[in-house]
Amino acid sequence: MQIQGADYTDKNVIALLSGLSAGEEIKIPGDKISDAIRKLWKQGMFEDIQVLQDKIIGNDLFLIIKVVERPRLTKFKFRGDVKKSDAEDLRAKIKLMQERVVTDYMIGNIKNIVREFYVNKGYYFAKVNVLTEKDTAARTPHITLTIDVRKGKTVRIQDIFIKGNTTITSAVLRRSLEESKAFRWYFPFNSGKYLEENLEKDLPGIVEKYNAKGFRDARISKDTVYFVSQDRVAIEITVEEGKKYYFGKFKWYGNTKYRNGQLDTILNIKPGTVYNRSKLEQKLFMNPNGYDISSLYLDDGYLFFQANQQESNIHNDTIDFDILMYEGKQATINKVTIKGNDKTNDHVIYREIRTRPGQLFRRTDIMRTQRELAQLGYFDPEKLDIRPTPNPADGTVDIEYVVEEKPSDQIELSGGWGGRTVSQAGGQQGLGIIGTLGVSFTNFSTRNIFKREAWRPLPSGDGQKLSIRAQTNGPTYQSYNFSFTEPWLGGKKPNSLTFSFFHSVFSNGAKKYYKTETDDKVENPARAHMLVTGTSLGFGRRLKWPDNYFSMYNSVSYNHYDLKNWTSFIFSNGTANDLNFGLNISRNSVDAPIYPKSGSNFVFNAQLTPPYSLFNGKDYTNMEPAERYKYIEYQKYKFTAEWFTQLTNQKAAEGKEARNAVLRTKIGYGFLGMYNKEVGLSPFERFYMGGSGISGFQNFVAREIIGLRGYPDNSISSSVGDPIVARYTLELRYPVSLNPQATIFLLGFAEAGNTWRNFRSFNPFDVKRSAGFGMRVFLPMFGMLGIDYGWGFDSVPGKPGIGNGQGQFHFTIGGTLGEL
Repeated sequence: MQIQGADYTDKNVIALLSGLSAGEEIKIPGDKISDAIRKLWKQGMFEDIQVLQDKIIGNDLFLIIKVVERPRLTKFKFRGDVKKSDAEDLRAKIKLMQERVVTDYMIGNIKNIVREFYVNKGYYFAKVNVLTEKDTAARTPHITLTIDVRKGKTVRIQDIFIKGNTTITSAVLRRSLEESKAFRWYFPFNSGKYLEENLEKDLPGIVEKYNAKGFRDARISKDTVYFVSQDRVAIEITVEEGKKYYFGKFKWYGNTKYRNGQLDTILNIKPGTVYNRSKLEQKLFMNPNGYDISSLYLDDGYLFFQANQQESNIHNDTIDFDILMYEGKQATINKVTIKGNDKTNDHVIYREIRTRPGQLFRRTDIMRTQRELAQLGYFDPEKLDIRPTPNPADGTVDIEYVVEEKPSDQIELSGGWGGRTVSQAGGQQGLGIIGTLGVSFTNFSTRNIFKREAWRPLPSGDGQKLSIRAQTNGPTYQSYNFSFTEPWLGGKKPNSLTFSFFHSVFSNGAKKYYKTETDDKVENPARAHMLVTGTSLGFGRRLKWPDNYFSMYNSVSYNHYDLKNWTSFIFSNGTANDLNFGLNISRNSVDAPIYPKSGSNFVFNAQLTPPYSLFNGKDYTNMEPAERYKYIEYQKYKFTAEWFTQLTNQKAAEGKEARNAVLRTKIGYGFLGMYNKEVGLSPFERFYMGGSGISGFQNFVAREIIGLRGYPDNSISSSVGDPIVARYTLELRYPVSLNPQATIFLLGFAEAGNTWRNFRSFNPFDVKRSAGFGMRVFLPMFGMLGIDYGWGFDSVPGKPGIGNGQGQFHFTIGGTLGEL
């Protein structure tokens, strides 16, 4: 048997698929020949199939199977209304490859996949056509496919009508439809697209709304969708509310660890309370807002605990429940393993894990471990997974923590504006445009510095932080910074050690030296400068009391100021020395570093210098400023409180992000005090308020810039700074993307703040108010980028043209807004 015309298909395969084999007896005419043609035709690989008689020798028949192969695919492309991102997604769905046989089934399948793709995006009238073109350059039959797409208009929801509701308003019920909302042009976050699958997922939300109000038997009797125009639909939903029910008595069975009264207290549902099935389930299992029955048991090792509720009696409008308990044995932790850390060393993760082999299983330890791993900043918090594997036979559990590394090192390439104003001496104050270049390695490893194989590109994995940074505006300002942090000094306890050093040069741009006629190198009398050199050493540790969210950080810092002809300060020539001791006590329960959804952060900070004037015996009454401030003395205190509250509870579909709105609330107060009235308030470390809080912060290191959006930089405080500051902030945040490669969220803000010259004038409610909106983008290589537009509502005395409803842009690169 010969096979002819098969240039690509294996001839042995064709013979096998035909069902004909050498030595087989057949009848002519007979069914076996037609069956062979049918079998080959089913494969869809050939345009024409013939079975021909070659010759007959005696009783031996020689056959020829002659085929014409279908053309194969050279390439394919999209045409029409196809965006680049859509094309990438479609390529992954249709999975076409070169040299694949092009069949009618393939072309039909392509049409169906592409059309379904656009229908799922709301384009119900999308038209897809697949055009074929012969590839004349190929020696064998090949074709090129062009997938032509005409999306048409997006079908949007015009109105949603709800019928049959008497106890809950239609507006409230419509809000329970998470994804299916009527299109309104003035609501930018709602596209109003009609998607059938979204409506199917949303309809149970209406029933849940009724269940929460006690209507246990509520149901949707009918839902109808109809077109009201070519690109608009209306949705009509009919509900049957049923009867309103109330909780009755609860009886507990099977509980031996805790008494009925203890369980009733935690359940906290009194007879006569409106029936709410979801509330009962939350009180039994995983209550997000407080304690529940399962937490009580799971935090005491009862991993195998179960609780089943049954309606035991329904009388009139009251439902009694029986809660059937199975406590089981207390489970101990057997193995704890980590998976997915291809950069961070195991010991860095293990030291943050609160679940240890041999300990009783506790759910709170797992939740705390999840937070600690997210706070490291090395892993994608959305991909953190915890997989407990119970072993009921021996009463143990294995726990596996699955992480996914994300880029955490940063390259800082930023710009800021230091201001430009003319001084009384005719020179300029401020620094204009300042460029910053820096690198920050947040997962560094010093012990691997001398290992050649560890440089990929840098030794990493031990959780140490190394930062090197340089700033300049050209001739008049340069600054160099270095810092290093070891988070686990000694490797056994979470005690951190931080060392930092910086050197800054401010000048009028004149050269430091010049050459005389005799070629001697002499100091330039026209040069004015201020040199600032500083270093600090800090030691931090985690506290167990009042709870283990507290930490304390102690530091000692020294800054040396050298001024020459520097007329823009309180004295022009001389030196100043700032030796201060810092104390920072904080309680931080925030769940994630980049986009927090829950938790709080309280910080108390004290910065104290020695009270030199109380023991040096000097008379400060008529002392020159250069001598008065040679040894700087002050006491500075700050307190901030910050809360994050998740406002929505969207659940993420598989492979997608859960995007929830978050409210950030923050208050902050700062006070700068003195030891001796004769010395007075220090000109160093004062508060300056206004603007983004980063512009101009390099202009003088011994000042603290506090942001207040909606007003120009440093416009709220006096020109020499003030010793008292207060700020209040509300931010409503909504994430656009929680991808660790590019975290993006939008925000609207309202904030208020002010500074005061003394305690007599201090009034925490006498503030300058502002509001606006903005956006944040976090890129691992550059850190947080931000832009805000704010309106300042209040006037600033002595500064016309500021506030009074005027708008102000605030743009930051590689920095965050001035904090307090």
